[in-house]
Amino acid sequence: MWRTARLAVPLAFLLVAGSAGAHDADILFAQLWRPDAGGPEVRERITLTAPTLALLIPADADGDGTLTQADLDARAAALAVGIWDAIPLSAGGRPCTRTEATARVRETYVELGAVFSCPPGELRQRFSLLSLLPANYKVVLGSSVQGEQGRRFADASQPTLVVSEPGQAGQENPSGLLEWIGLGLTHIFAGVDHLAFLLALLLVGGSFRRVLLLVTAFTVAHSLTLGATALGYIILDEARTRWVEAAIAASIIWVAVENLVLREHQHRAVLTFLFGLIHGFGFASVLRGYGLGDAVVTGLFGFNLGVELGQAAVVAVLLPLVRLVQRRPRVHQPTVRALSLLILAAGGYWLMERAFG
Repeated sequence: MWRTARLAVPLAFLLVAGSAGAHDADILFAQLWRPDAGGPEVRERITLTAPTLALLIPADADGDGTLTQADLDARAAALAVGIWDAIPLSAGGRPCTRTEATARVRETYVELGAVFSCPPGELRQRFSLLSLLPANYKVVLGSSVQGEQGRRFADASQPTLVVSEPGQAGQENPSGLLEWIGLGLTHIFAGVDHLAFLLALLLVGGSFRRVLLLVTAFTVAHSLTLGATALGYIILDEARTRWVEAAIAASIIWVAVENLVLREHQHRAVLTFLFGLIHGFGFASVLRGYGLGDAVVTGLFGFNLGVELGQAAVVAVLLPLVRLVQRRPRVHQPTVRALSLLILAAGGYWLMERAFG
């Protein structure tokens, strides 16, 4: 029994660690530009999801659970204090003056806008509001001041973003792609539901060739729906996103139940591809709805590459452990049953939380 437990613990660790935080990663997307080059006017647009806004201020004025344009209009003063006062903008070391602020409810996100009067010089913005959000939140900056050439990220540990004027040093940010890759890696490791699905597949994956087929089917499928959604060919509103998350939980339950009741899994490649399409929508929920503009190609490529690298790392760690268990028939079946039951319980919890919570 101790041998079984010793082999099962490493496989279960990624499932149980942080399971309540699946899909917590999120982004606020900010764009800054000067309509007249060198002029005092600076415009900014910030896009974020309604749930993210709710973490910052109580934007739902009537308390009916749905954010409307009337709610934002009623909370104009709170938005000014809770958002714009919490992200002070300066230029050349001197503060900018906010002259206008707007808030609009879009189909899949909330768009906040502001107009500033700024002195000449390098623009700096400190996103102090990140301290109010979970640690995995980031601000992605796409600056029209730089012709949309670079991408910068801020998080709670480094909340200040710098936007150089044209012709100044630091105009391009060659680490932008690496940051997107890092975001994809973060998301796959934080997305414990995706890891649970992969573990359920690997438990009865079979030969190395068959595991490779399963992983490839999953990768191709979720890349298709991730790309289609991020590029705007498929639109996921808040309600549809909620049901996608519930469907991901249902896919985990399905595979776990199959592990418990079926002896043969010849259909797994097709099933994995179909479920991979659903998981791709889940990955896309991180990217879609933030007004990525011209950054969508770089962002999509980098994020997807990060997801694939993270997925490959997980498989590289788990597969040798699974094969080690498979070589011990007396250990294999109890381990598969124990971990499948654990995965089933986690999937059931996520399904109830997402469909009815």
